[in-house]
Amino acid sequence: MLTHPLLEKFQQLNCLGMKTALQEQLQRHDLGDLSFEDRLMLLLDREMTHRNNRRLQLKLKQAKLKQAASIENLDFKQSRGLDKALILSLTSCQWVKEHQAILLTGATGTGKTYIACALAHQACLEGWSSVYVRLPRLYQEFLMAKGDGRYAKLMKQLAKVEVLILDDFGLQTLNDDQCRDLLEILDDRHRLKSTIITSQLPVKDWHEALGNPTLADAILDRLVHQAYRIQLKGDSLRKKSSAITNEKLATNEETE
Repeated sequence: MLTHPLLEKFQQLNCLGMKTALQEQLQRHDLGDLSFEDRLMLLLDREMTHRNNRRLQLKLKQAKLKQAASIENLDFKQSRGLDKALILSLTSCQWVKEHQAILLTGATGTGKTYIACALAHQACLEGWSSVYVRLPRLYQEFLMAKGDGRYAKLMKQLAKVEVLILDDFGLQTLNDDQCRDLLEILDDRHRLKSTIITSQLPVKDWHEALGNPTLADAILDRLVHQAYRIQLKGDSLRKKSSAITNEKLATNEETE
């Protein structure tokens, strides 16, 4: 019986899906009527599933998404102007293939970051690489990278990412160095990669938030044309969640 050596070979070849599938087959007594080709196909299917799952987990780990979000869990019932048809059309990731941008704007707590992470998660499911960064922290990282010689390497890493989330744009007016850093990122990605930007500011106010008019023109020229714009409305979902929680607590107190 070559079962044990076969399992060892699968282990050595890192075919862990096939190894698991064979072990399961050996425990069953209803596969005797299957041909060799059929049983081999079952092993190969399991190996492909195993490798795809490993690849997805690696992409999600590298993405460092702020929230464990998914398109399936998006709430379209809230009155916040979220176009369900548009969001569902984006799940095909055609926008990634065409290297387009998505601009998510709205007041704090309206779900911009969650939607951005959900879209990036969907991109990972489709085999694309994603990375989440907060722009205020990224500017700090750039300062340190310029001091220790990592700046070019960091820019190169960001340029390779197929879906890059730049969260919290426009929390404060950018200085010239920060504008140049942002321009470098977007110039490297223009017509080559996809970018998601979230901001509390409407797009019409971005020029002023960028400070330097010349740099602002260059940045917006590379960003807003042919980009999907999603403007969220309404109050903070966090406030609504807090109100519901407080109401439940009050009800529990009344019944005690």
